[in-house]
Amino acid sequence: MSQMTAIQIGSPGAPFEAVKREIPAPGANQVRIRVQACGICHSDVFAKEGYWPGLQYPRVTGHEVAGVVDEVGSGVRTWKKGQLVGVGWHGGHCGQCKLCRSGDFMGCQHFQVTGFQEDGGYAQYMIARSEAVAAIPNALSPVEAAPLLCAGVTTFNSLRHSGAVAGDLVGVQGLGGLGHLGVQFASKMGYRTVAIGRGKDKESLALKLGAVRYLDTDAVDVAKELTSLGGASVILATAPDSKAMSALIDGLGVGGQLLVVGASTDPISVTPVQLILSRRSVRGWPSGTARDSEDTLNFCALTGIRAMVETLPLEQAAAGYERMLSGKARFRVVLTMN
Repeated sequence: MSQMTAIQIGSPGAPFEAVKREIPAPGANQVRIRVQACGICHSDVFAKEGYWPGLQYPRVTGHEVAGVVDEVGSGVRTWKKGQLVGVGWHGGHCGQCKLCRSGDFMGCQHFQVTGFQEDGGYAQYMIARSEAVAAIPNALSPVEAAPLLCAGVTTFNSLRHSGAVAGDLVGVQGLGGLGHLGVQFASKMGYRTVAIGRGKDKESLALKLGAVRYLDTDAVDVAKELTSLGGASVILATAPDSKAMSALIDGLGVGGQLLVVGASTDPISVTPVQLILSRRSVRGWPSGTARDSEDTLNFCALTGIRAMVETLPLEQAAAGYERMLSGKARFRVVLTMN
């Protein structure tokens, strides 16, 4: 059997190591993907450091995967060899639990995360469950598509389910890997988009991405500014800074929603009075299913939305991971395969 290069984590907290493995064969209802690009996501920390319960090692992580169907297993009717496809956070669902039977696959009691319970995209080939695969439109290259399969679908999917309608005031907190996509989506969805960040230097980028205004947290009281604009229907909180999120709640209008997608373990601080008097809410949102990923990819192909990326070859995964952790990447790091 031919061999491939994979970047594995030998044990929790261990360094990434390049190894040779046999190219895996797909089982029933699985496809093999020849990986062409894989984004590095902050959530990869959970696999790298062993923070996710029940992980088994060695493990190949990576859940922003774009490539070509290389082989299909028995029972697969949706996918054909040669198709350009991707796999995101959603690695599969059981289809039998109560939530799956109601159509809530992201709430599946046996939900599979790509690169966590099974190996992901830090490799030249990977196996994916058929229901976790998303078709990538020809208008997008693998490098363009990869970060949209996590950062993209998370921001797109959360906004389209937020209840905001075209013309509403929507704030996007943070201009990093999630936020720079959130601003683009909010603008293209027809929202009156206000970008919220730290430092005057981010203003030109925010306006270029589609924001009608930029609010610098170092210079103004953002909550007061949003209130003067009528109050935000939604504030999409993308930067994992719970204190900064908490400071925005008073900028929500009546019925406004703080929509949290930036993952942090610190608590968000809010008083009952802040919520009750203006019917405000705080809500979280995970990524999305493979179908949600397809909707995201097609929307980006239609509107010209793209992630800003830095690329590195697969063999430099460790350097790319450190670049991501440093916060200096502009804005997503994507590994490319030979």
